[in-house]
Amino acid sequence: MSINVGPLKLQYPVVLAPMAGVTDAPFRAAVRRFAPVLVYSEMVASAELLRDRRTAIFRLKAEGASGLAVQLAGRDPNVIAEAARIAEGEGAEIIDINMGCPAKKVVGGLCGSALMREPDLAVALVRSVVRAVRVPVTVKMRTGWDDDSRNAPALARLFESEGVRMVAVHGRTRCQFYEGEADWSFIADVKAAVSIPVLANGDVTTTDDVLEIMRVSGADGVMVGRGAFGRPWFVAQAAKMLAGEVVPSDPLPNEQWLAALEQYRATLAHYGEALGRRVVRKHLGWYAERAGRLDLRSALVRAPDPEPHLISLAEGTEPVTALAA
Repeated sequence: MSINVGPLKLQYPVVLAPMAGVTDAPFRAAVRRFAPVLVYSEMVASAELLRDRRTAIFRLKAEGASGLAVQLAGRDPNVIAEAARIAEGEGAEIIDINMGCPAKKVVGGLCGSALMREPDLAVALVRSVVRAVRVPVTVKMRTGWDDDSRNAPALARLFESEGVRMVAVHGRTRCQFYEGEADWSFIADVKAAVSIPVLANGDVTTTDDVLEIMRVSGADGVMVGRGAFGRPWFVAQAAKMLAGEVVPSDPLPNEQWLAALEQYRATLAHYGEALGRRVVRKHLGWYAERAGRLDLRSALVRAPDPEPHLISLAEGTEPVTALAA
């Protein structure tokens, strides 16, 4: 089971969602270590990419491997088109347009999911980016702004007519943020409206969820977001299950800590030690939560240098009392 995104063939029908402050290069590399899935960058503001190209490229830069989709945010068709050209030049295989972020800062700038209230502008953005680049263009959105305006099917149809090659739909409105449950059945309406691939997203945290969201939505694939926090191997498990391959079991506890150690070191190498330690803290907390070791979470997050503890955990020799001290 694979997905064709224009001329690009995805080996697996499961991808890593773009998540601000999460899907940086070290985390993307951690996910791809378990399977060669498509991974989305953090959201990059188009104006920032034009204004401070070096800093923005640092955030979206691929980790030396293919399979990167760069997500851009913005509301000026000319600016986002130029940003897309820059991202393509930096190796992006897919350009994604953010029409799903519910954050107040993003929506306050009339970007992200706020664009779903401006269909004409949303279409103009898509048209501008499609014309600017040679790589496939995709869109990630929500079901709508609120329950009275769930217009994702109509927008998806318009985007397809402009040359968009795939859409991803989070099964909530913007006004829901992350409250309640994602409406997987509504994604089926989007799927029925278009002939391009549709990815279903929202509340996918187990392999059973993967099967159920596919069954209910009829989507072509799944986009995994928060379900990958602290367990980069989950995306590979979901991908291989849908591809009909042998699904690997969860790594052993020491192997999970080894993955955490590798991501920790990669983060420090990417950002430098001082910033890297601050950036990676939340990831270490998620690893502890996924491992069922809440007793270690605070210590790992607060440790000036958690590497010795991570090494011992990866070797299976770390006494809890020593780490908690």
